[in-house]
Amino acid sequence: MANEERTTTLRVEGMHCAACAQAVEQALRAVPGVSAAAVNPMTGIAHVEASASVAEGKLAAAVRRAGYGIARADDTAGRDALAARRRAGFAWLLAIPIVVWMVPEMFFGIAWPSPLGYHAGTVLLALPVIFWAGGPTLLAGLRALLRRTPTMDTLIALGALASLATGFVAVAAEMGAAPSVHDYAGVAAMILAIHLTGRWVEARAKGRASQAIRRLLSLGAKTASVLRDGLEIDVPIEDVAIGDVMVVRPGAKVPTDGVVVSGESHVDESIATGESIPVRRAAGDTVIGATLNVEGLLHVEAGAIGKDTFLAQIIRLVEEAQGSKVPIQALADRVTRVFVPVILALALATFVLWLVAPGAFAGIMAWASGVLPWVHGDLSPFSRALFAAVAVLVIACPCALGLATPTALSVGSGKGAENGILFRSGEAIQTLRRVDTIAFDKTGTITEGRPEVTDVVSFGLGESDLLRLAGSVERGSEHPLGRAAVAACEERGIQLSPVEGFVALPGKGVRGRVDGRDVLVGSVAWIRGEVGVGDWAAGSAVDALEANGKSAIVVADASGWLGVLGIADRPKAGAAAAIAELRELGIDVVLLTGDNERVARGVGQAVGIERIEAGVLPEGKVRVIEGLQGKGRVVAMVGDGINDAPALRAANVGIALGTGTDVAIETGDVTLVSGEPAAVARAVRLSRATFRKIRQNLFWAFFYNVVAIPLAVAGLLHPLVAEAAMALSSINVVTNAGRLRSVRLGPSPSRRRGAP
Repeated sequence: MANEERTTTLRVEGMHCAACAQAVEQALRAVPGVSAAAVNPMTGIAHVEASASVAEGKLAAAVRRAGYGIARADDTAGRDALAARRRAGFAWLLAIPIVVWMVPEMFFGIAWPSPLGYHAGTVLLALPVIFWAGGPTLLAGLRALLRRTPTMDTLIALGALASLATGFVAVAAEMGAAPSVHDYAGVAAMILAIHLTGRWVEARAKGRASQAIRRLLSLGAKTASVLRDGLEIDVPIEDVAIGDVMVVRPGAKVPTDGVVVSGESHVDESIATGESIPVRRAAGDTVIGATLNVEGLLHVEAGAIGKDTFLAQIIRLVEEAQGSKVPIQALADRVTRVFVPVILALALATFVLWLVAPGAFAGIMAWASGVLPWVHGDLSPFSRALFAAVAVLVIACPCALGLATPTALSVGSGKGAENGILFRSGEAIQTLRRVDTIAFDKTGTITEGRPEVTDVVSFGLGESDLLRLAGSVERGSEHPLGRAAVAACEERGIQLSPVEGFVALPGKGVRGRVDGRDVLVGSVAWIRGEVGVGDWAAGSAVDALEANGKSAIVVADASGWLGVLGIADRPKAGAAAAIAELRELGIDVVLLTGDNERVARGVGQAVGIERIEAGVLPEGKVRVIEGLQGKGRVVAMVGDGINDAPALRAANVGIALGTGTDVAIETGDVTLVSGEPAAVARAVRLSRATFRKIRQNLFWAFFYNVVAIPLAVAGLLHPLVAEAAMALSSINVVTNAGRLRSVRLGPSPSRRRGAP
């Protein structure tokens, strides 16, 4: 138990860039017992893998020592945006008069009412902007510098303070106490005003990008009507206990996961599955909390509450995916780790170079003075050096690099959750977009998974007796074909007999002692190996059933074959269209099944799958997948998440299909809640769209810095233009990721109509 690990989720306040997130990660990893920490700079969520003995308080203390806070409320994005708007508004309230005051001086050399009054006035107006509106930025930046983990706030703080200092020097110069220098105090206020505006817009965009979790949290019912002591009472959702019978009226939300005990209705499960068509639910069916009862009165027995509900699991999975990192992010992380220190060194080198060797830039200045209005030939070497150095400080944008991946992951995973597509990690998103081969399990994946007994061929026994023997033994089995035999007995009113010594053999069948005889029920190949091949009539019956695409299940005892059951499992309604859509996406499809070749071929032909791997046991499916991988294929395996667990793990991406609360949420890299094959193509489209946004964001973030920083070093960028460009680069990354929300996951309308 001492080595047991658990995941702790923290909501961190005060982070503004990727360097902030890395500082928090570094602080968390330094805590004894912590094995891993991942911090999303966009959502502010930190996932920490640590020994169970590490208290959450220790982790929170490490975050605070790093200079950041721990948020208690879930809607931190909304509060951050509101605070950013207030500070930006105040900054512009004073910055606009500064701009009006600066224009005559910049373009006409008129310092109104006098040079001293002008310099002193701009300084006085700039001080509240810098130290109140921009106070948190300055404080965070300087603290990070003192901790030797400088961030983007450090660059802004140094640039603004250096510019402000020139205002004081200019005032002193007018009084004869200092050498003349160009006054950039007004520029300092503008830098902060633009920066705070960009932060406000960015906070709003972040809030929209990460709203999926807040939307999921808001979906749950707040109260529930429960039956207690024969009375119906309304209680807060927190007071619902497992076993309570809840009354769900038409138009009401199902309060929590449970099983229908009486009533019949249609339930809108689109929040969980992404499917808009309500599904029928009656006694014995499971229902998901927060889904909508469309019609009819339902009595539902509560089966899960709190963190164990399906909705809570979805929220946890989305948070984990948003907090994870994709492999492509590694380069950006390495660059971000050294970015700010390099920029600080480059700004210092720029200042020194302009100060000691201004002639090196004479040609550039001569050309630029005729093109760019802010390039003046009459500035002193010191003013020019400071001008270029401040531009370098405020143009550099590690934030865009750091947000490039997390923003796209947050939006993509959130959109997936809204459509019943749950990614366990960012790596799953990156790998799925490269998949070129998808292997499908047959039963319950391509087919309905509800096989029915269609034929009963008995050799010496009556049909009822044969079904009774088969159903009695199969009652202990979880295999869909076994359940079909039990269901056939229930439909015919056949009483099942007790079974002794029940044994299930995966991929083969079951055996047990019924009424004093050892009965075997299973595949033709297994029965032949156990009791022989059977006579010609048995073989003929098997051939006839399999020729019609039905599975033949043999019932036998020590004396030989007792009969054969023909079982049919219809393909799912949308399976053929889903396979065609995957082919349209350039993906090869393989059908894996333990069933025999002829039955598998029949199903494959019905849905359009040409490559069939039949008669493979669970370990055989693994070998098929490994064989494909050995040929250089990137393989995804689609299965029910339980019997296919080995194959799901062996594949590059394991995709678990499930429905309702039975979804195998812990099994695959991707879980498709609806259980429909069409959701596989939607998941592929979403992964490709998400990764496309990641690449676009990373490209523009790198391109911006590579182009902008040399221009700033050369003195061609005014600090205000530089700051505006820096803010826009971060906003562009976040808003570009936000466009994922409008990505179409289904086929085009023409494709739906059957057009080529």
